[in-house]
Amino acid sequence: MQTQTHSPNPVTVANLTDAVQQKGYGVLSAASVAQWAGCDLRELQALSPDWDNMPPDNYLKDGGRYRRRRHSSFVFENEALAPVPHRAHWQSLDYNALHGGMERWFEPMHDTTVATPAWAQLLTALAHTAAQVRGTPHDKWCIEAHQFRIDTTDGIGRPTPEGAHRDGVDFVAVFMVNRVDIKGGETRVFDAHGPQGERFTLSEPWSLMLLDDTRVIHESTPIQPLAEGGHRDTLVLTCRAGSFQDA
Repeated sequence: MQTQTHSPNPVTVANLTDAVQQKGYGVLSAASVAQWAGCDLRELQALSPDWDNMPPDNYLKDGGRYRRRRHSSFVFENEALAPVPHRAHWQSLDYNALHGGMERWFEPMHDTTVATPAWAQLLTALAHTAAQVRGTPHDKWCIEAHQFRIDTTDGIGRPTPEGAHRDGVDFVAVFMVNRVDIKGGETRVFDAHGPQGERFTLSEPWSLMLLDDTRVIHESTPIQPLAEGGHRDTLVLTCRAGSFQDA
């Protein structure tokens, strides 16, 4: 069974900064993500099995069982990336009316995942692009990494149960790690201060959507199974200048 999708219009690595500056977001193909990060695409694809067997998200206020995740935090400072001691994920109610205002302690990412050269290269590329978009180097970028698996255990999975939102950071990078036997999961990006919006479906493994979180609102529509075990895996990196969000 096939479903219709609206494909994004990717840009080149050379045009990514301009795209984010001009319209608040840009999309890269998987090959361009590898070029952007300075690694081989096969190194990124080798990370994909790390999305299997993740622990459930026990903080879903809608009572759902459709989300599994891991969360770790890093600092990029003086051209060096370092993990920080495991910490809670926190957002204010201003940015997440459903799950904001509480500390959410998720299991950390595996050491073997974050120890790979490709992992450091991805986060370094994000910090460099963040500085380029803002036009001034920043001494410290605080990066939170979220591994998500949205499954169809209950017949429907919600990638963004909070609806259209901002994350309260400077930039959000959404990598499509895998789509398996699902329909739906359309990405929608809206101008935070106007009526403009675009929609498309990220489908290529390790393609990227990079958002300026100060300028756009985003959401992903629910997914439904096309076969038993249908799921959607993403990596979401948020990047904030100076400090993490904390209660």
